[in-house]
Amino acid sequence: MSDRALRGSRLGTQSFEDERGVEMAPRQQVMYVTETGHEFEVTMSTEAEVPVYWESPQTGDVGRRAGFAEPEGKKDKPARTHWDMLRERRSLPELEDILTERLELLRAGQIGPAHLHRATRSRSGRRSASA
Repeated sequence: MSDRALRGSRLGTQSFEDERGVEMAPRQQVMYVTETGHEFEVTMSTEAEVPVYWESPQTGDVGRRAGFAEPEGKKDKPARTHWDMLRERRSLPELEDILTERLELLRAGQIGPAHLHRATRSRSGRRSASA
């Protein structure tokens, strides 16, 4: 056997530390109950924010905290769309004026995709103006 072989202890599987002088953090037991009536306890720190719902390690069902009232749901604001934000800045008559102006520029060929502005040849060889 090699001289460098480690003998006499199972490294990595056994700890030689003892718990003397170690002060454990304060803990609490929190009871949860699933819809089927299964009760289970979870150990948590007393400083932790205890969740209302927790998954049972035995059944996988979600349990609700025993003896705890249902939390009030937050009133969610509806999502603001692009249109909502635009309406905060402009009135409907202003938007109609802007739309009319942009449509005139588009029809005149001053804005928009380039392929819409080029004169195209028809099959008979005549040039036709784009509208």
